[in-house]
Amino acid sequence: MTLKSLLLGAAASTVLAPMAMAERGSDGHVGIIYWQAPSSLNPYLSGGTKEIEAASLMLEPLIRFDPTGKLVPFLAEEVPTVENGGVSADLTSLTYTLKEGLLWSDGTPLTTADVAFTAEYCMHPEGGCAQSHKYDSVKEIEVVDDRTVVVHFKEPQPYPYSTFVGNQAPIIQKAQFAECLGARAPECTDANFGPIGTGPFVVTDFRPNDVIQLEANPNYRDPDKPAFATMTFKGGGDATAAGRAVLETGEFDYAWNLQLAPDVLANMEAGGKGKLVSAFGTLVERIEMNMTDPSPDLSREIRATREAPHPILTDLAVRKALSMAIDRDLLVEIGYGQAGRPTCNLVPGPEVYASDNTDCLTQDVEGAKALLEEAGWVDSDGDGVRDKDGKKLSLLFQTSTNAVRQDFQALIKQWWSDIGVETELRNIDASIFFGGDAGSDDTFQKFYADVEMYANNFDGTDPQAYLARYRCGTEPSPSSQWQGTNINRFCDPEYDAMIDELAKTADLDKRSELAKKMNDVLTKDTYTVVPLVDRGRVSAHSLSLGGVALNTWDSEIWNAADWFRIK
Repeated sequence: MTLKSLLLGAAASTVLAPMAMAERGSDGHVGIIYWQAPSSLNPYLSGGTKEIEAASLMLEPLIRFDPTGKLVPFLAEEVPTVENGGVSADLTSLTYTLKEGLLWSDGTPLTTADVAFTAEYCMHPEGGCAQSHKYDSVKEIEVVDDRTVVVHFKEPQPYPYSTFVGNQAPIIQKAQFAECLGARAPECTDANFGPIGTGPFVVTDFRPNDVIQLEANPNYRDPDKPAFATMTFKGGGDATAAGRAVLETGEFDYAWNLQLAPDVLANMEAGGKGKLVSAFGTLVERIEMNMTDPSPDLSREIRATREAPHPILTDLAVRKALSMAIDRDLLVEIGYGQAGRPTCNLVPGPEVYASDNTDCLTQDVEGAKALLEEAGWVDSDGDGVRDKDGKKLSLLFQTSTNAVRQDFQALIKQWWSDIGVETELRNIDASIFFGGDAGSDDTFQKFYADVEMYANNFDGTDPQAYLARYRCGTEPSPSSQWQGTNINRFCDPEYDAMIDELAKTADLDKRSELAKKMNDVLTKDTYTVVPLVDRGRVSAHSLSLGGVALNTWDSEIWNAADWFRIK
């Protein structure tokens, strides 16, 4: 079977459950709480989920993924396929036709000029786009007319659904962002804080790292939606407070990412105000290894860039030993229960793309010690910390502030101490850590630490664009305003060749084999990424909120336009 044959029969629409709503705004107010507060509403300036999902209330792609992982049209009339002529027979181009009569929230028409501009914005040579990997395969964007646009690829694309697809690649308005290209992208505060969009809501007030006030988009394409006239999107606090606000007090209607111990969640749900919803997708809690030196003694031009290789973590034996020392079963038990699974894979699903890599699942402290000894890392002065060539095996380990993550940090620090590694722990407010502020030294993109822990996932069911994040040259750096996807600063020409090969491989079995190999390069061969837990997405909504369809393949709140109040 080939992906081309799948494209021939791909469905172009889906039918959602009927919504019990009367007219736009008739259900009053709805409250959402994301305890990691957005710092921007431009998803192209942050790889953080909180920014991407908050922005999805205003900004939309041409097509996206439903809760089953199926492609569905949003701003496009249909999902392009070979069968309907939208994908060329040679797989080198893809044609989108916009729905008729689409308007931006300011009442002006959405045209293909906006679509082409979005690609120009993200492909600008001076960088400034956190989602640039979504446009790697694009040769040019051809505007045929106001409603028809053609994406021309550099080479045949057996899986062409990346550009303008999913919550990470929405369309932005040319008129609003025309002066925000390249290095100027972070400077456009008004646009980045209040994007004009086509989604169901419009921003009326945004306080970064705090709260967003929204109202129904008067120009939304469905005259009966959204059912809610206004929305509060509250950020900050912690997962415990967010869970209580929905499940116990009923103060809010929806709480995202309840990263809490299973017994805590069960006790909250017993409060009777709401219900938990969960689903597995591709969300992996992992430790990222910095392949560059984050030392503050270096100049800002080369600190944490490929100009300065890491003095410890460039040693494969160290990276592997750090992984071997971890008891992933215990991490799952204390952190997630049934909502987590130990994993060695960066890509845990769908099953067709999941490697059988299980080497990391058994903790091996003695093996880790022996590996370090063999590599010359010994405790020469008896202080319990290994050293080599006068360099102590001492690491700064950072993550976001969260009860589960701090529990993980404490355990991992102990396990690493057991093998002779000294670890300094640091936790940073999630709103800052996952923000895209190029001026902050505390973002996960800038990575001013030796190792860091967090989770992210890819939208849709195909891992091609996700694995392409690790291409040489896509790392955050001063020249890209610290935007980029290759957080580790990993660079391997052979891996880059596999990215290119995957992009032109049509046979599904071969794509599967190649994706698994790429996963193993990152996690098993080089230990650049050390996966810990395949996390089920756990959120909660009030018993009076209808229409919720938890989506692990796209924005979790992808269908907020369909939400309604159960009377």
